[in-house]
Amino acid sequence: MHPASKPLLRALNGEAVWPPPIWLMRQAGRYLPEYRALREKLGGFLKLCTTPEAAAEVTIQPVRRFGMDGAILFSDILIVPWALGQPLRFAEGEGPVLEPLRDAPAIAGLRPELVAERAAPIYETVRRVRAGLAAEAPATTLIGFAGGAFTVACYMVEGHGSKEYAAPRMMAHGDPVLFARLIDTVVDATAEYLIAQAAAGAEALMIFDSWAGMLPPNQFRRWVIEPTRAIVAKVRARYPTIPLIGFPRLAGPMLVEYSERAGVRTVAMDTAMDPSWARNAVSPEITLQGNLDPLALLAGGPALESEARAILDAMRGRPFIFNLGHGILPPTPVDHVAALVRTVRES
Repeated sequence: MHPASKPLLRALNGEAVWPPPIWLMRQAGRYLPEYRALREKLGGFLKLCTTPEAAAEVTIQPVRRFGMDGAILFSDILIVPWALGQPLRFAEGEGPVLEPLRDAPAIAGLRPELVAERAAPIYETVRRVRAGLAAEAPATTLIGFAGGAFTVACYMVEGHGSKEYAAPRMMAHGDPVLFARLIDTVVDATAEYLIAQAAAGAEALMIFDSWAGMLPPNQFRRWVIEPTRAIVAKVRARYPTIPLIGFPRLAGPMLVEYSERAGVRTVAMDTAMDPSWARNAVSPEITLQGNLDPLALLAGGPALESEARAILDAMRGRPFIFNLGHGILPPTPVDHVAALVRTVRES
């Protein structure tokens, strides 16, 4: 299928497609029985991410089941620090665990020259998914992704998930020169990583800055907007027309400045964002994406339909992609996802 006829690509390029295209963050994952079976067979999460045949199958599973307009690459935002040589493991019930980077020698020990080789399995996954979609779902757009530099740096400095990320935020305030050195390293590696995904066949790219909303405005500008702008500029130097989606989670009113300065063409709204406010505040030249509460999807029934229709009503007539405001929750029933897709398609 010609790219110009793919609904998601049309919306990403600024067209008000209706009904809007739909895909869901974490649509490939633990709520699907076919995913759970494959993960159990293969073993650990990182092993699954770096086994191209399995990761490609997992990426395509929700497209095969629901007919999604987008296939989001099955991987993880912490592939970049792992590819830079930072030890990473995923502990059952604990999440990601990295060896924390807290000083200049640790940050200087990162090895950008490793990225191409260590991330090679991810690029092979992209190639396999692109070929699989061409055969099974030619109207579906393949989305590659990476974490935002600030969010990735949060994990690299803290060493694990956290409610506060005090260590990286203290570094950003107390030693901004050192923190900037880490951010610059992550920016360069992330740009390389996204460019390689595009070379392998990704048709759009997304930057997930999950912890952006922890920062006050001036820090948000310095550590979220400017690094994102730098990543986008590097990607666009190689792929000038590839659509990029930015997700500055919990940005609040800073979403407007992000949409104006980060360089992305599409901005994803989180669950807390009022879509009616965003519709009026963000330029109609920017495509909006979002932002159903994952708990509404988990609840299903009238709550799901009511919340979905409210978002659709707010976005009708402007470039828009239906999605969640955060990732699908593991207990979500499969039939709730099917019901949401029907609701959007019938709008």
